[in-house]
Amino acid sequence: MTSQGFPRGLRILTAGEYRHVFEHASFRIHGKGLLALATPNNLGHVRVGLVISKKNVRRAVDRNRLKRLTRESVRLRQQWLPAVDIVVLSRKGVHEIDAQTLARQLHGMWRRLEKDVKRQPEHQQ
Repeated sequence: MTSQGFPRGLRILTAGEYRHVFEHASFRIHGKGLLALATPNNLGHVRVGLVISKKNVRRAVDRNRLKRLTRESVRLRQQWLPAVDIVVLSRKGVHEIDAQTLARQLHGMWRRLEKDVKRQPEHQQ
């Protein structure tokens, strides 16, 4: 996908798709306040789903900010991300991180994911 948009094709939408990632997560990428689970897909592009719980991020404005920043990070790096389904989960304290730090952290998580996927011999093309 060469477009810089964020169409429905880049999103994990159904409960079954989320369940598949949770049950078959081949990769776990930890960050401060975030956890990304990923599993390879056969679509040729990345898809992302977000699980931002009210328990960990109380205010709706903070949950929406976190979702918006995560989507933007994936949108800008979609050409370089491997063909995986990613579910990003929130942890306690993530709402205290400022936008620039969060963007740097997400960028680092995506780079680690790329390296991990390349390191797996059965997922190399």
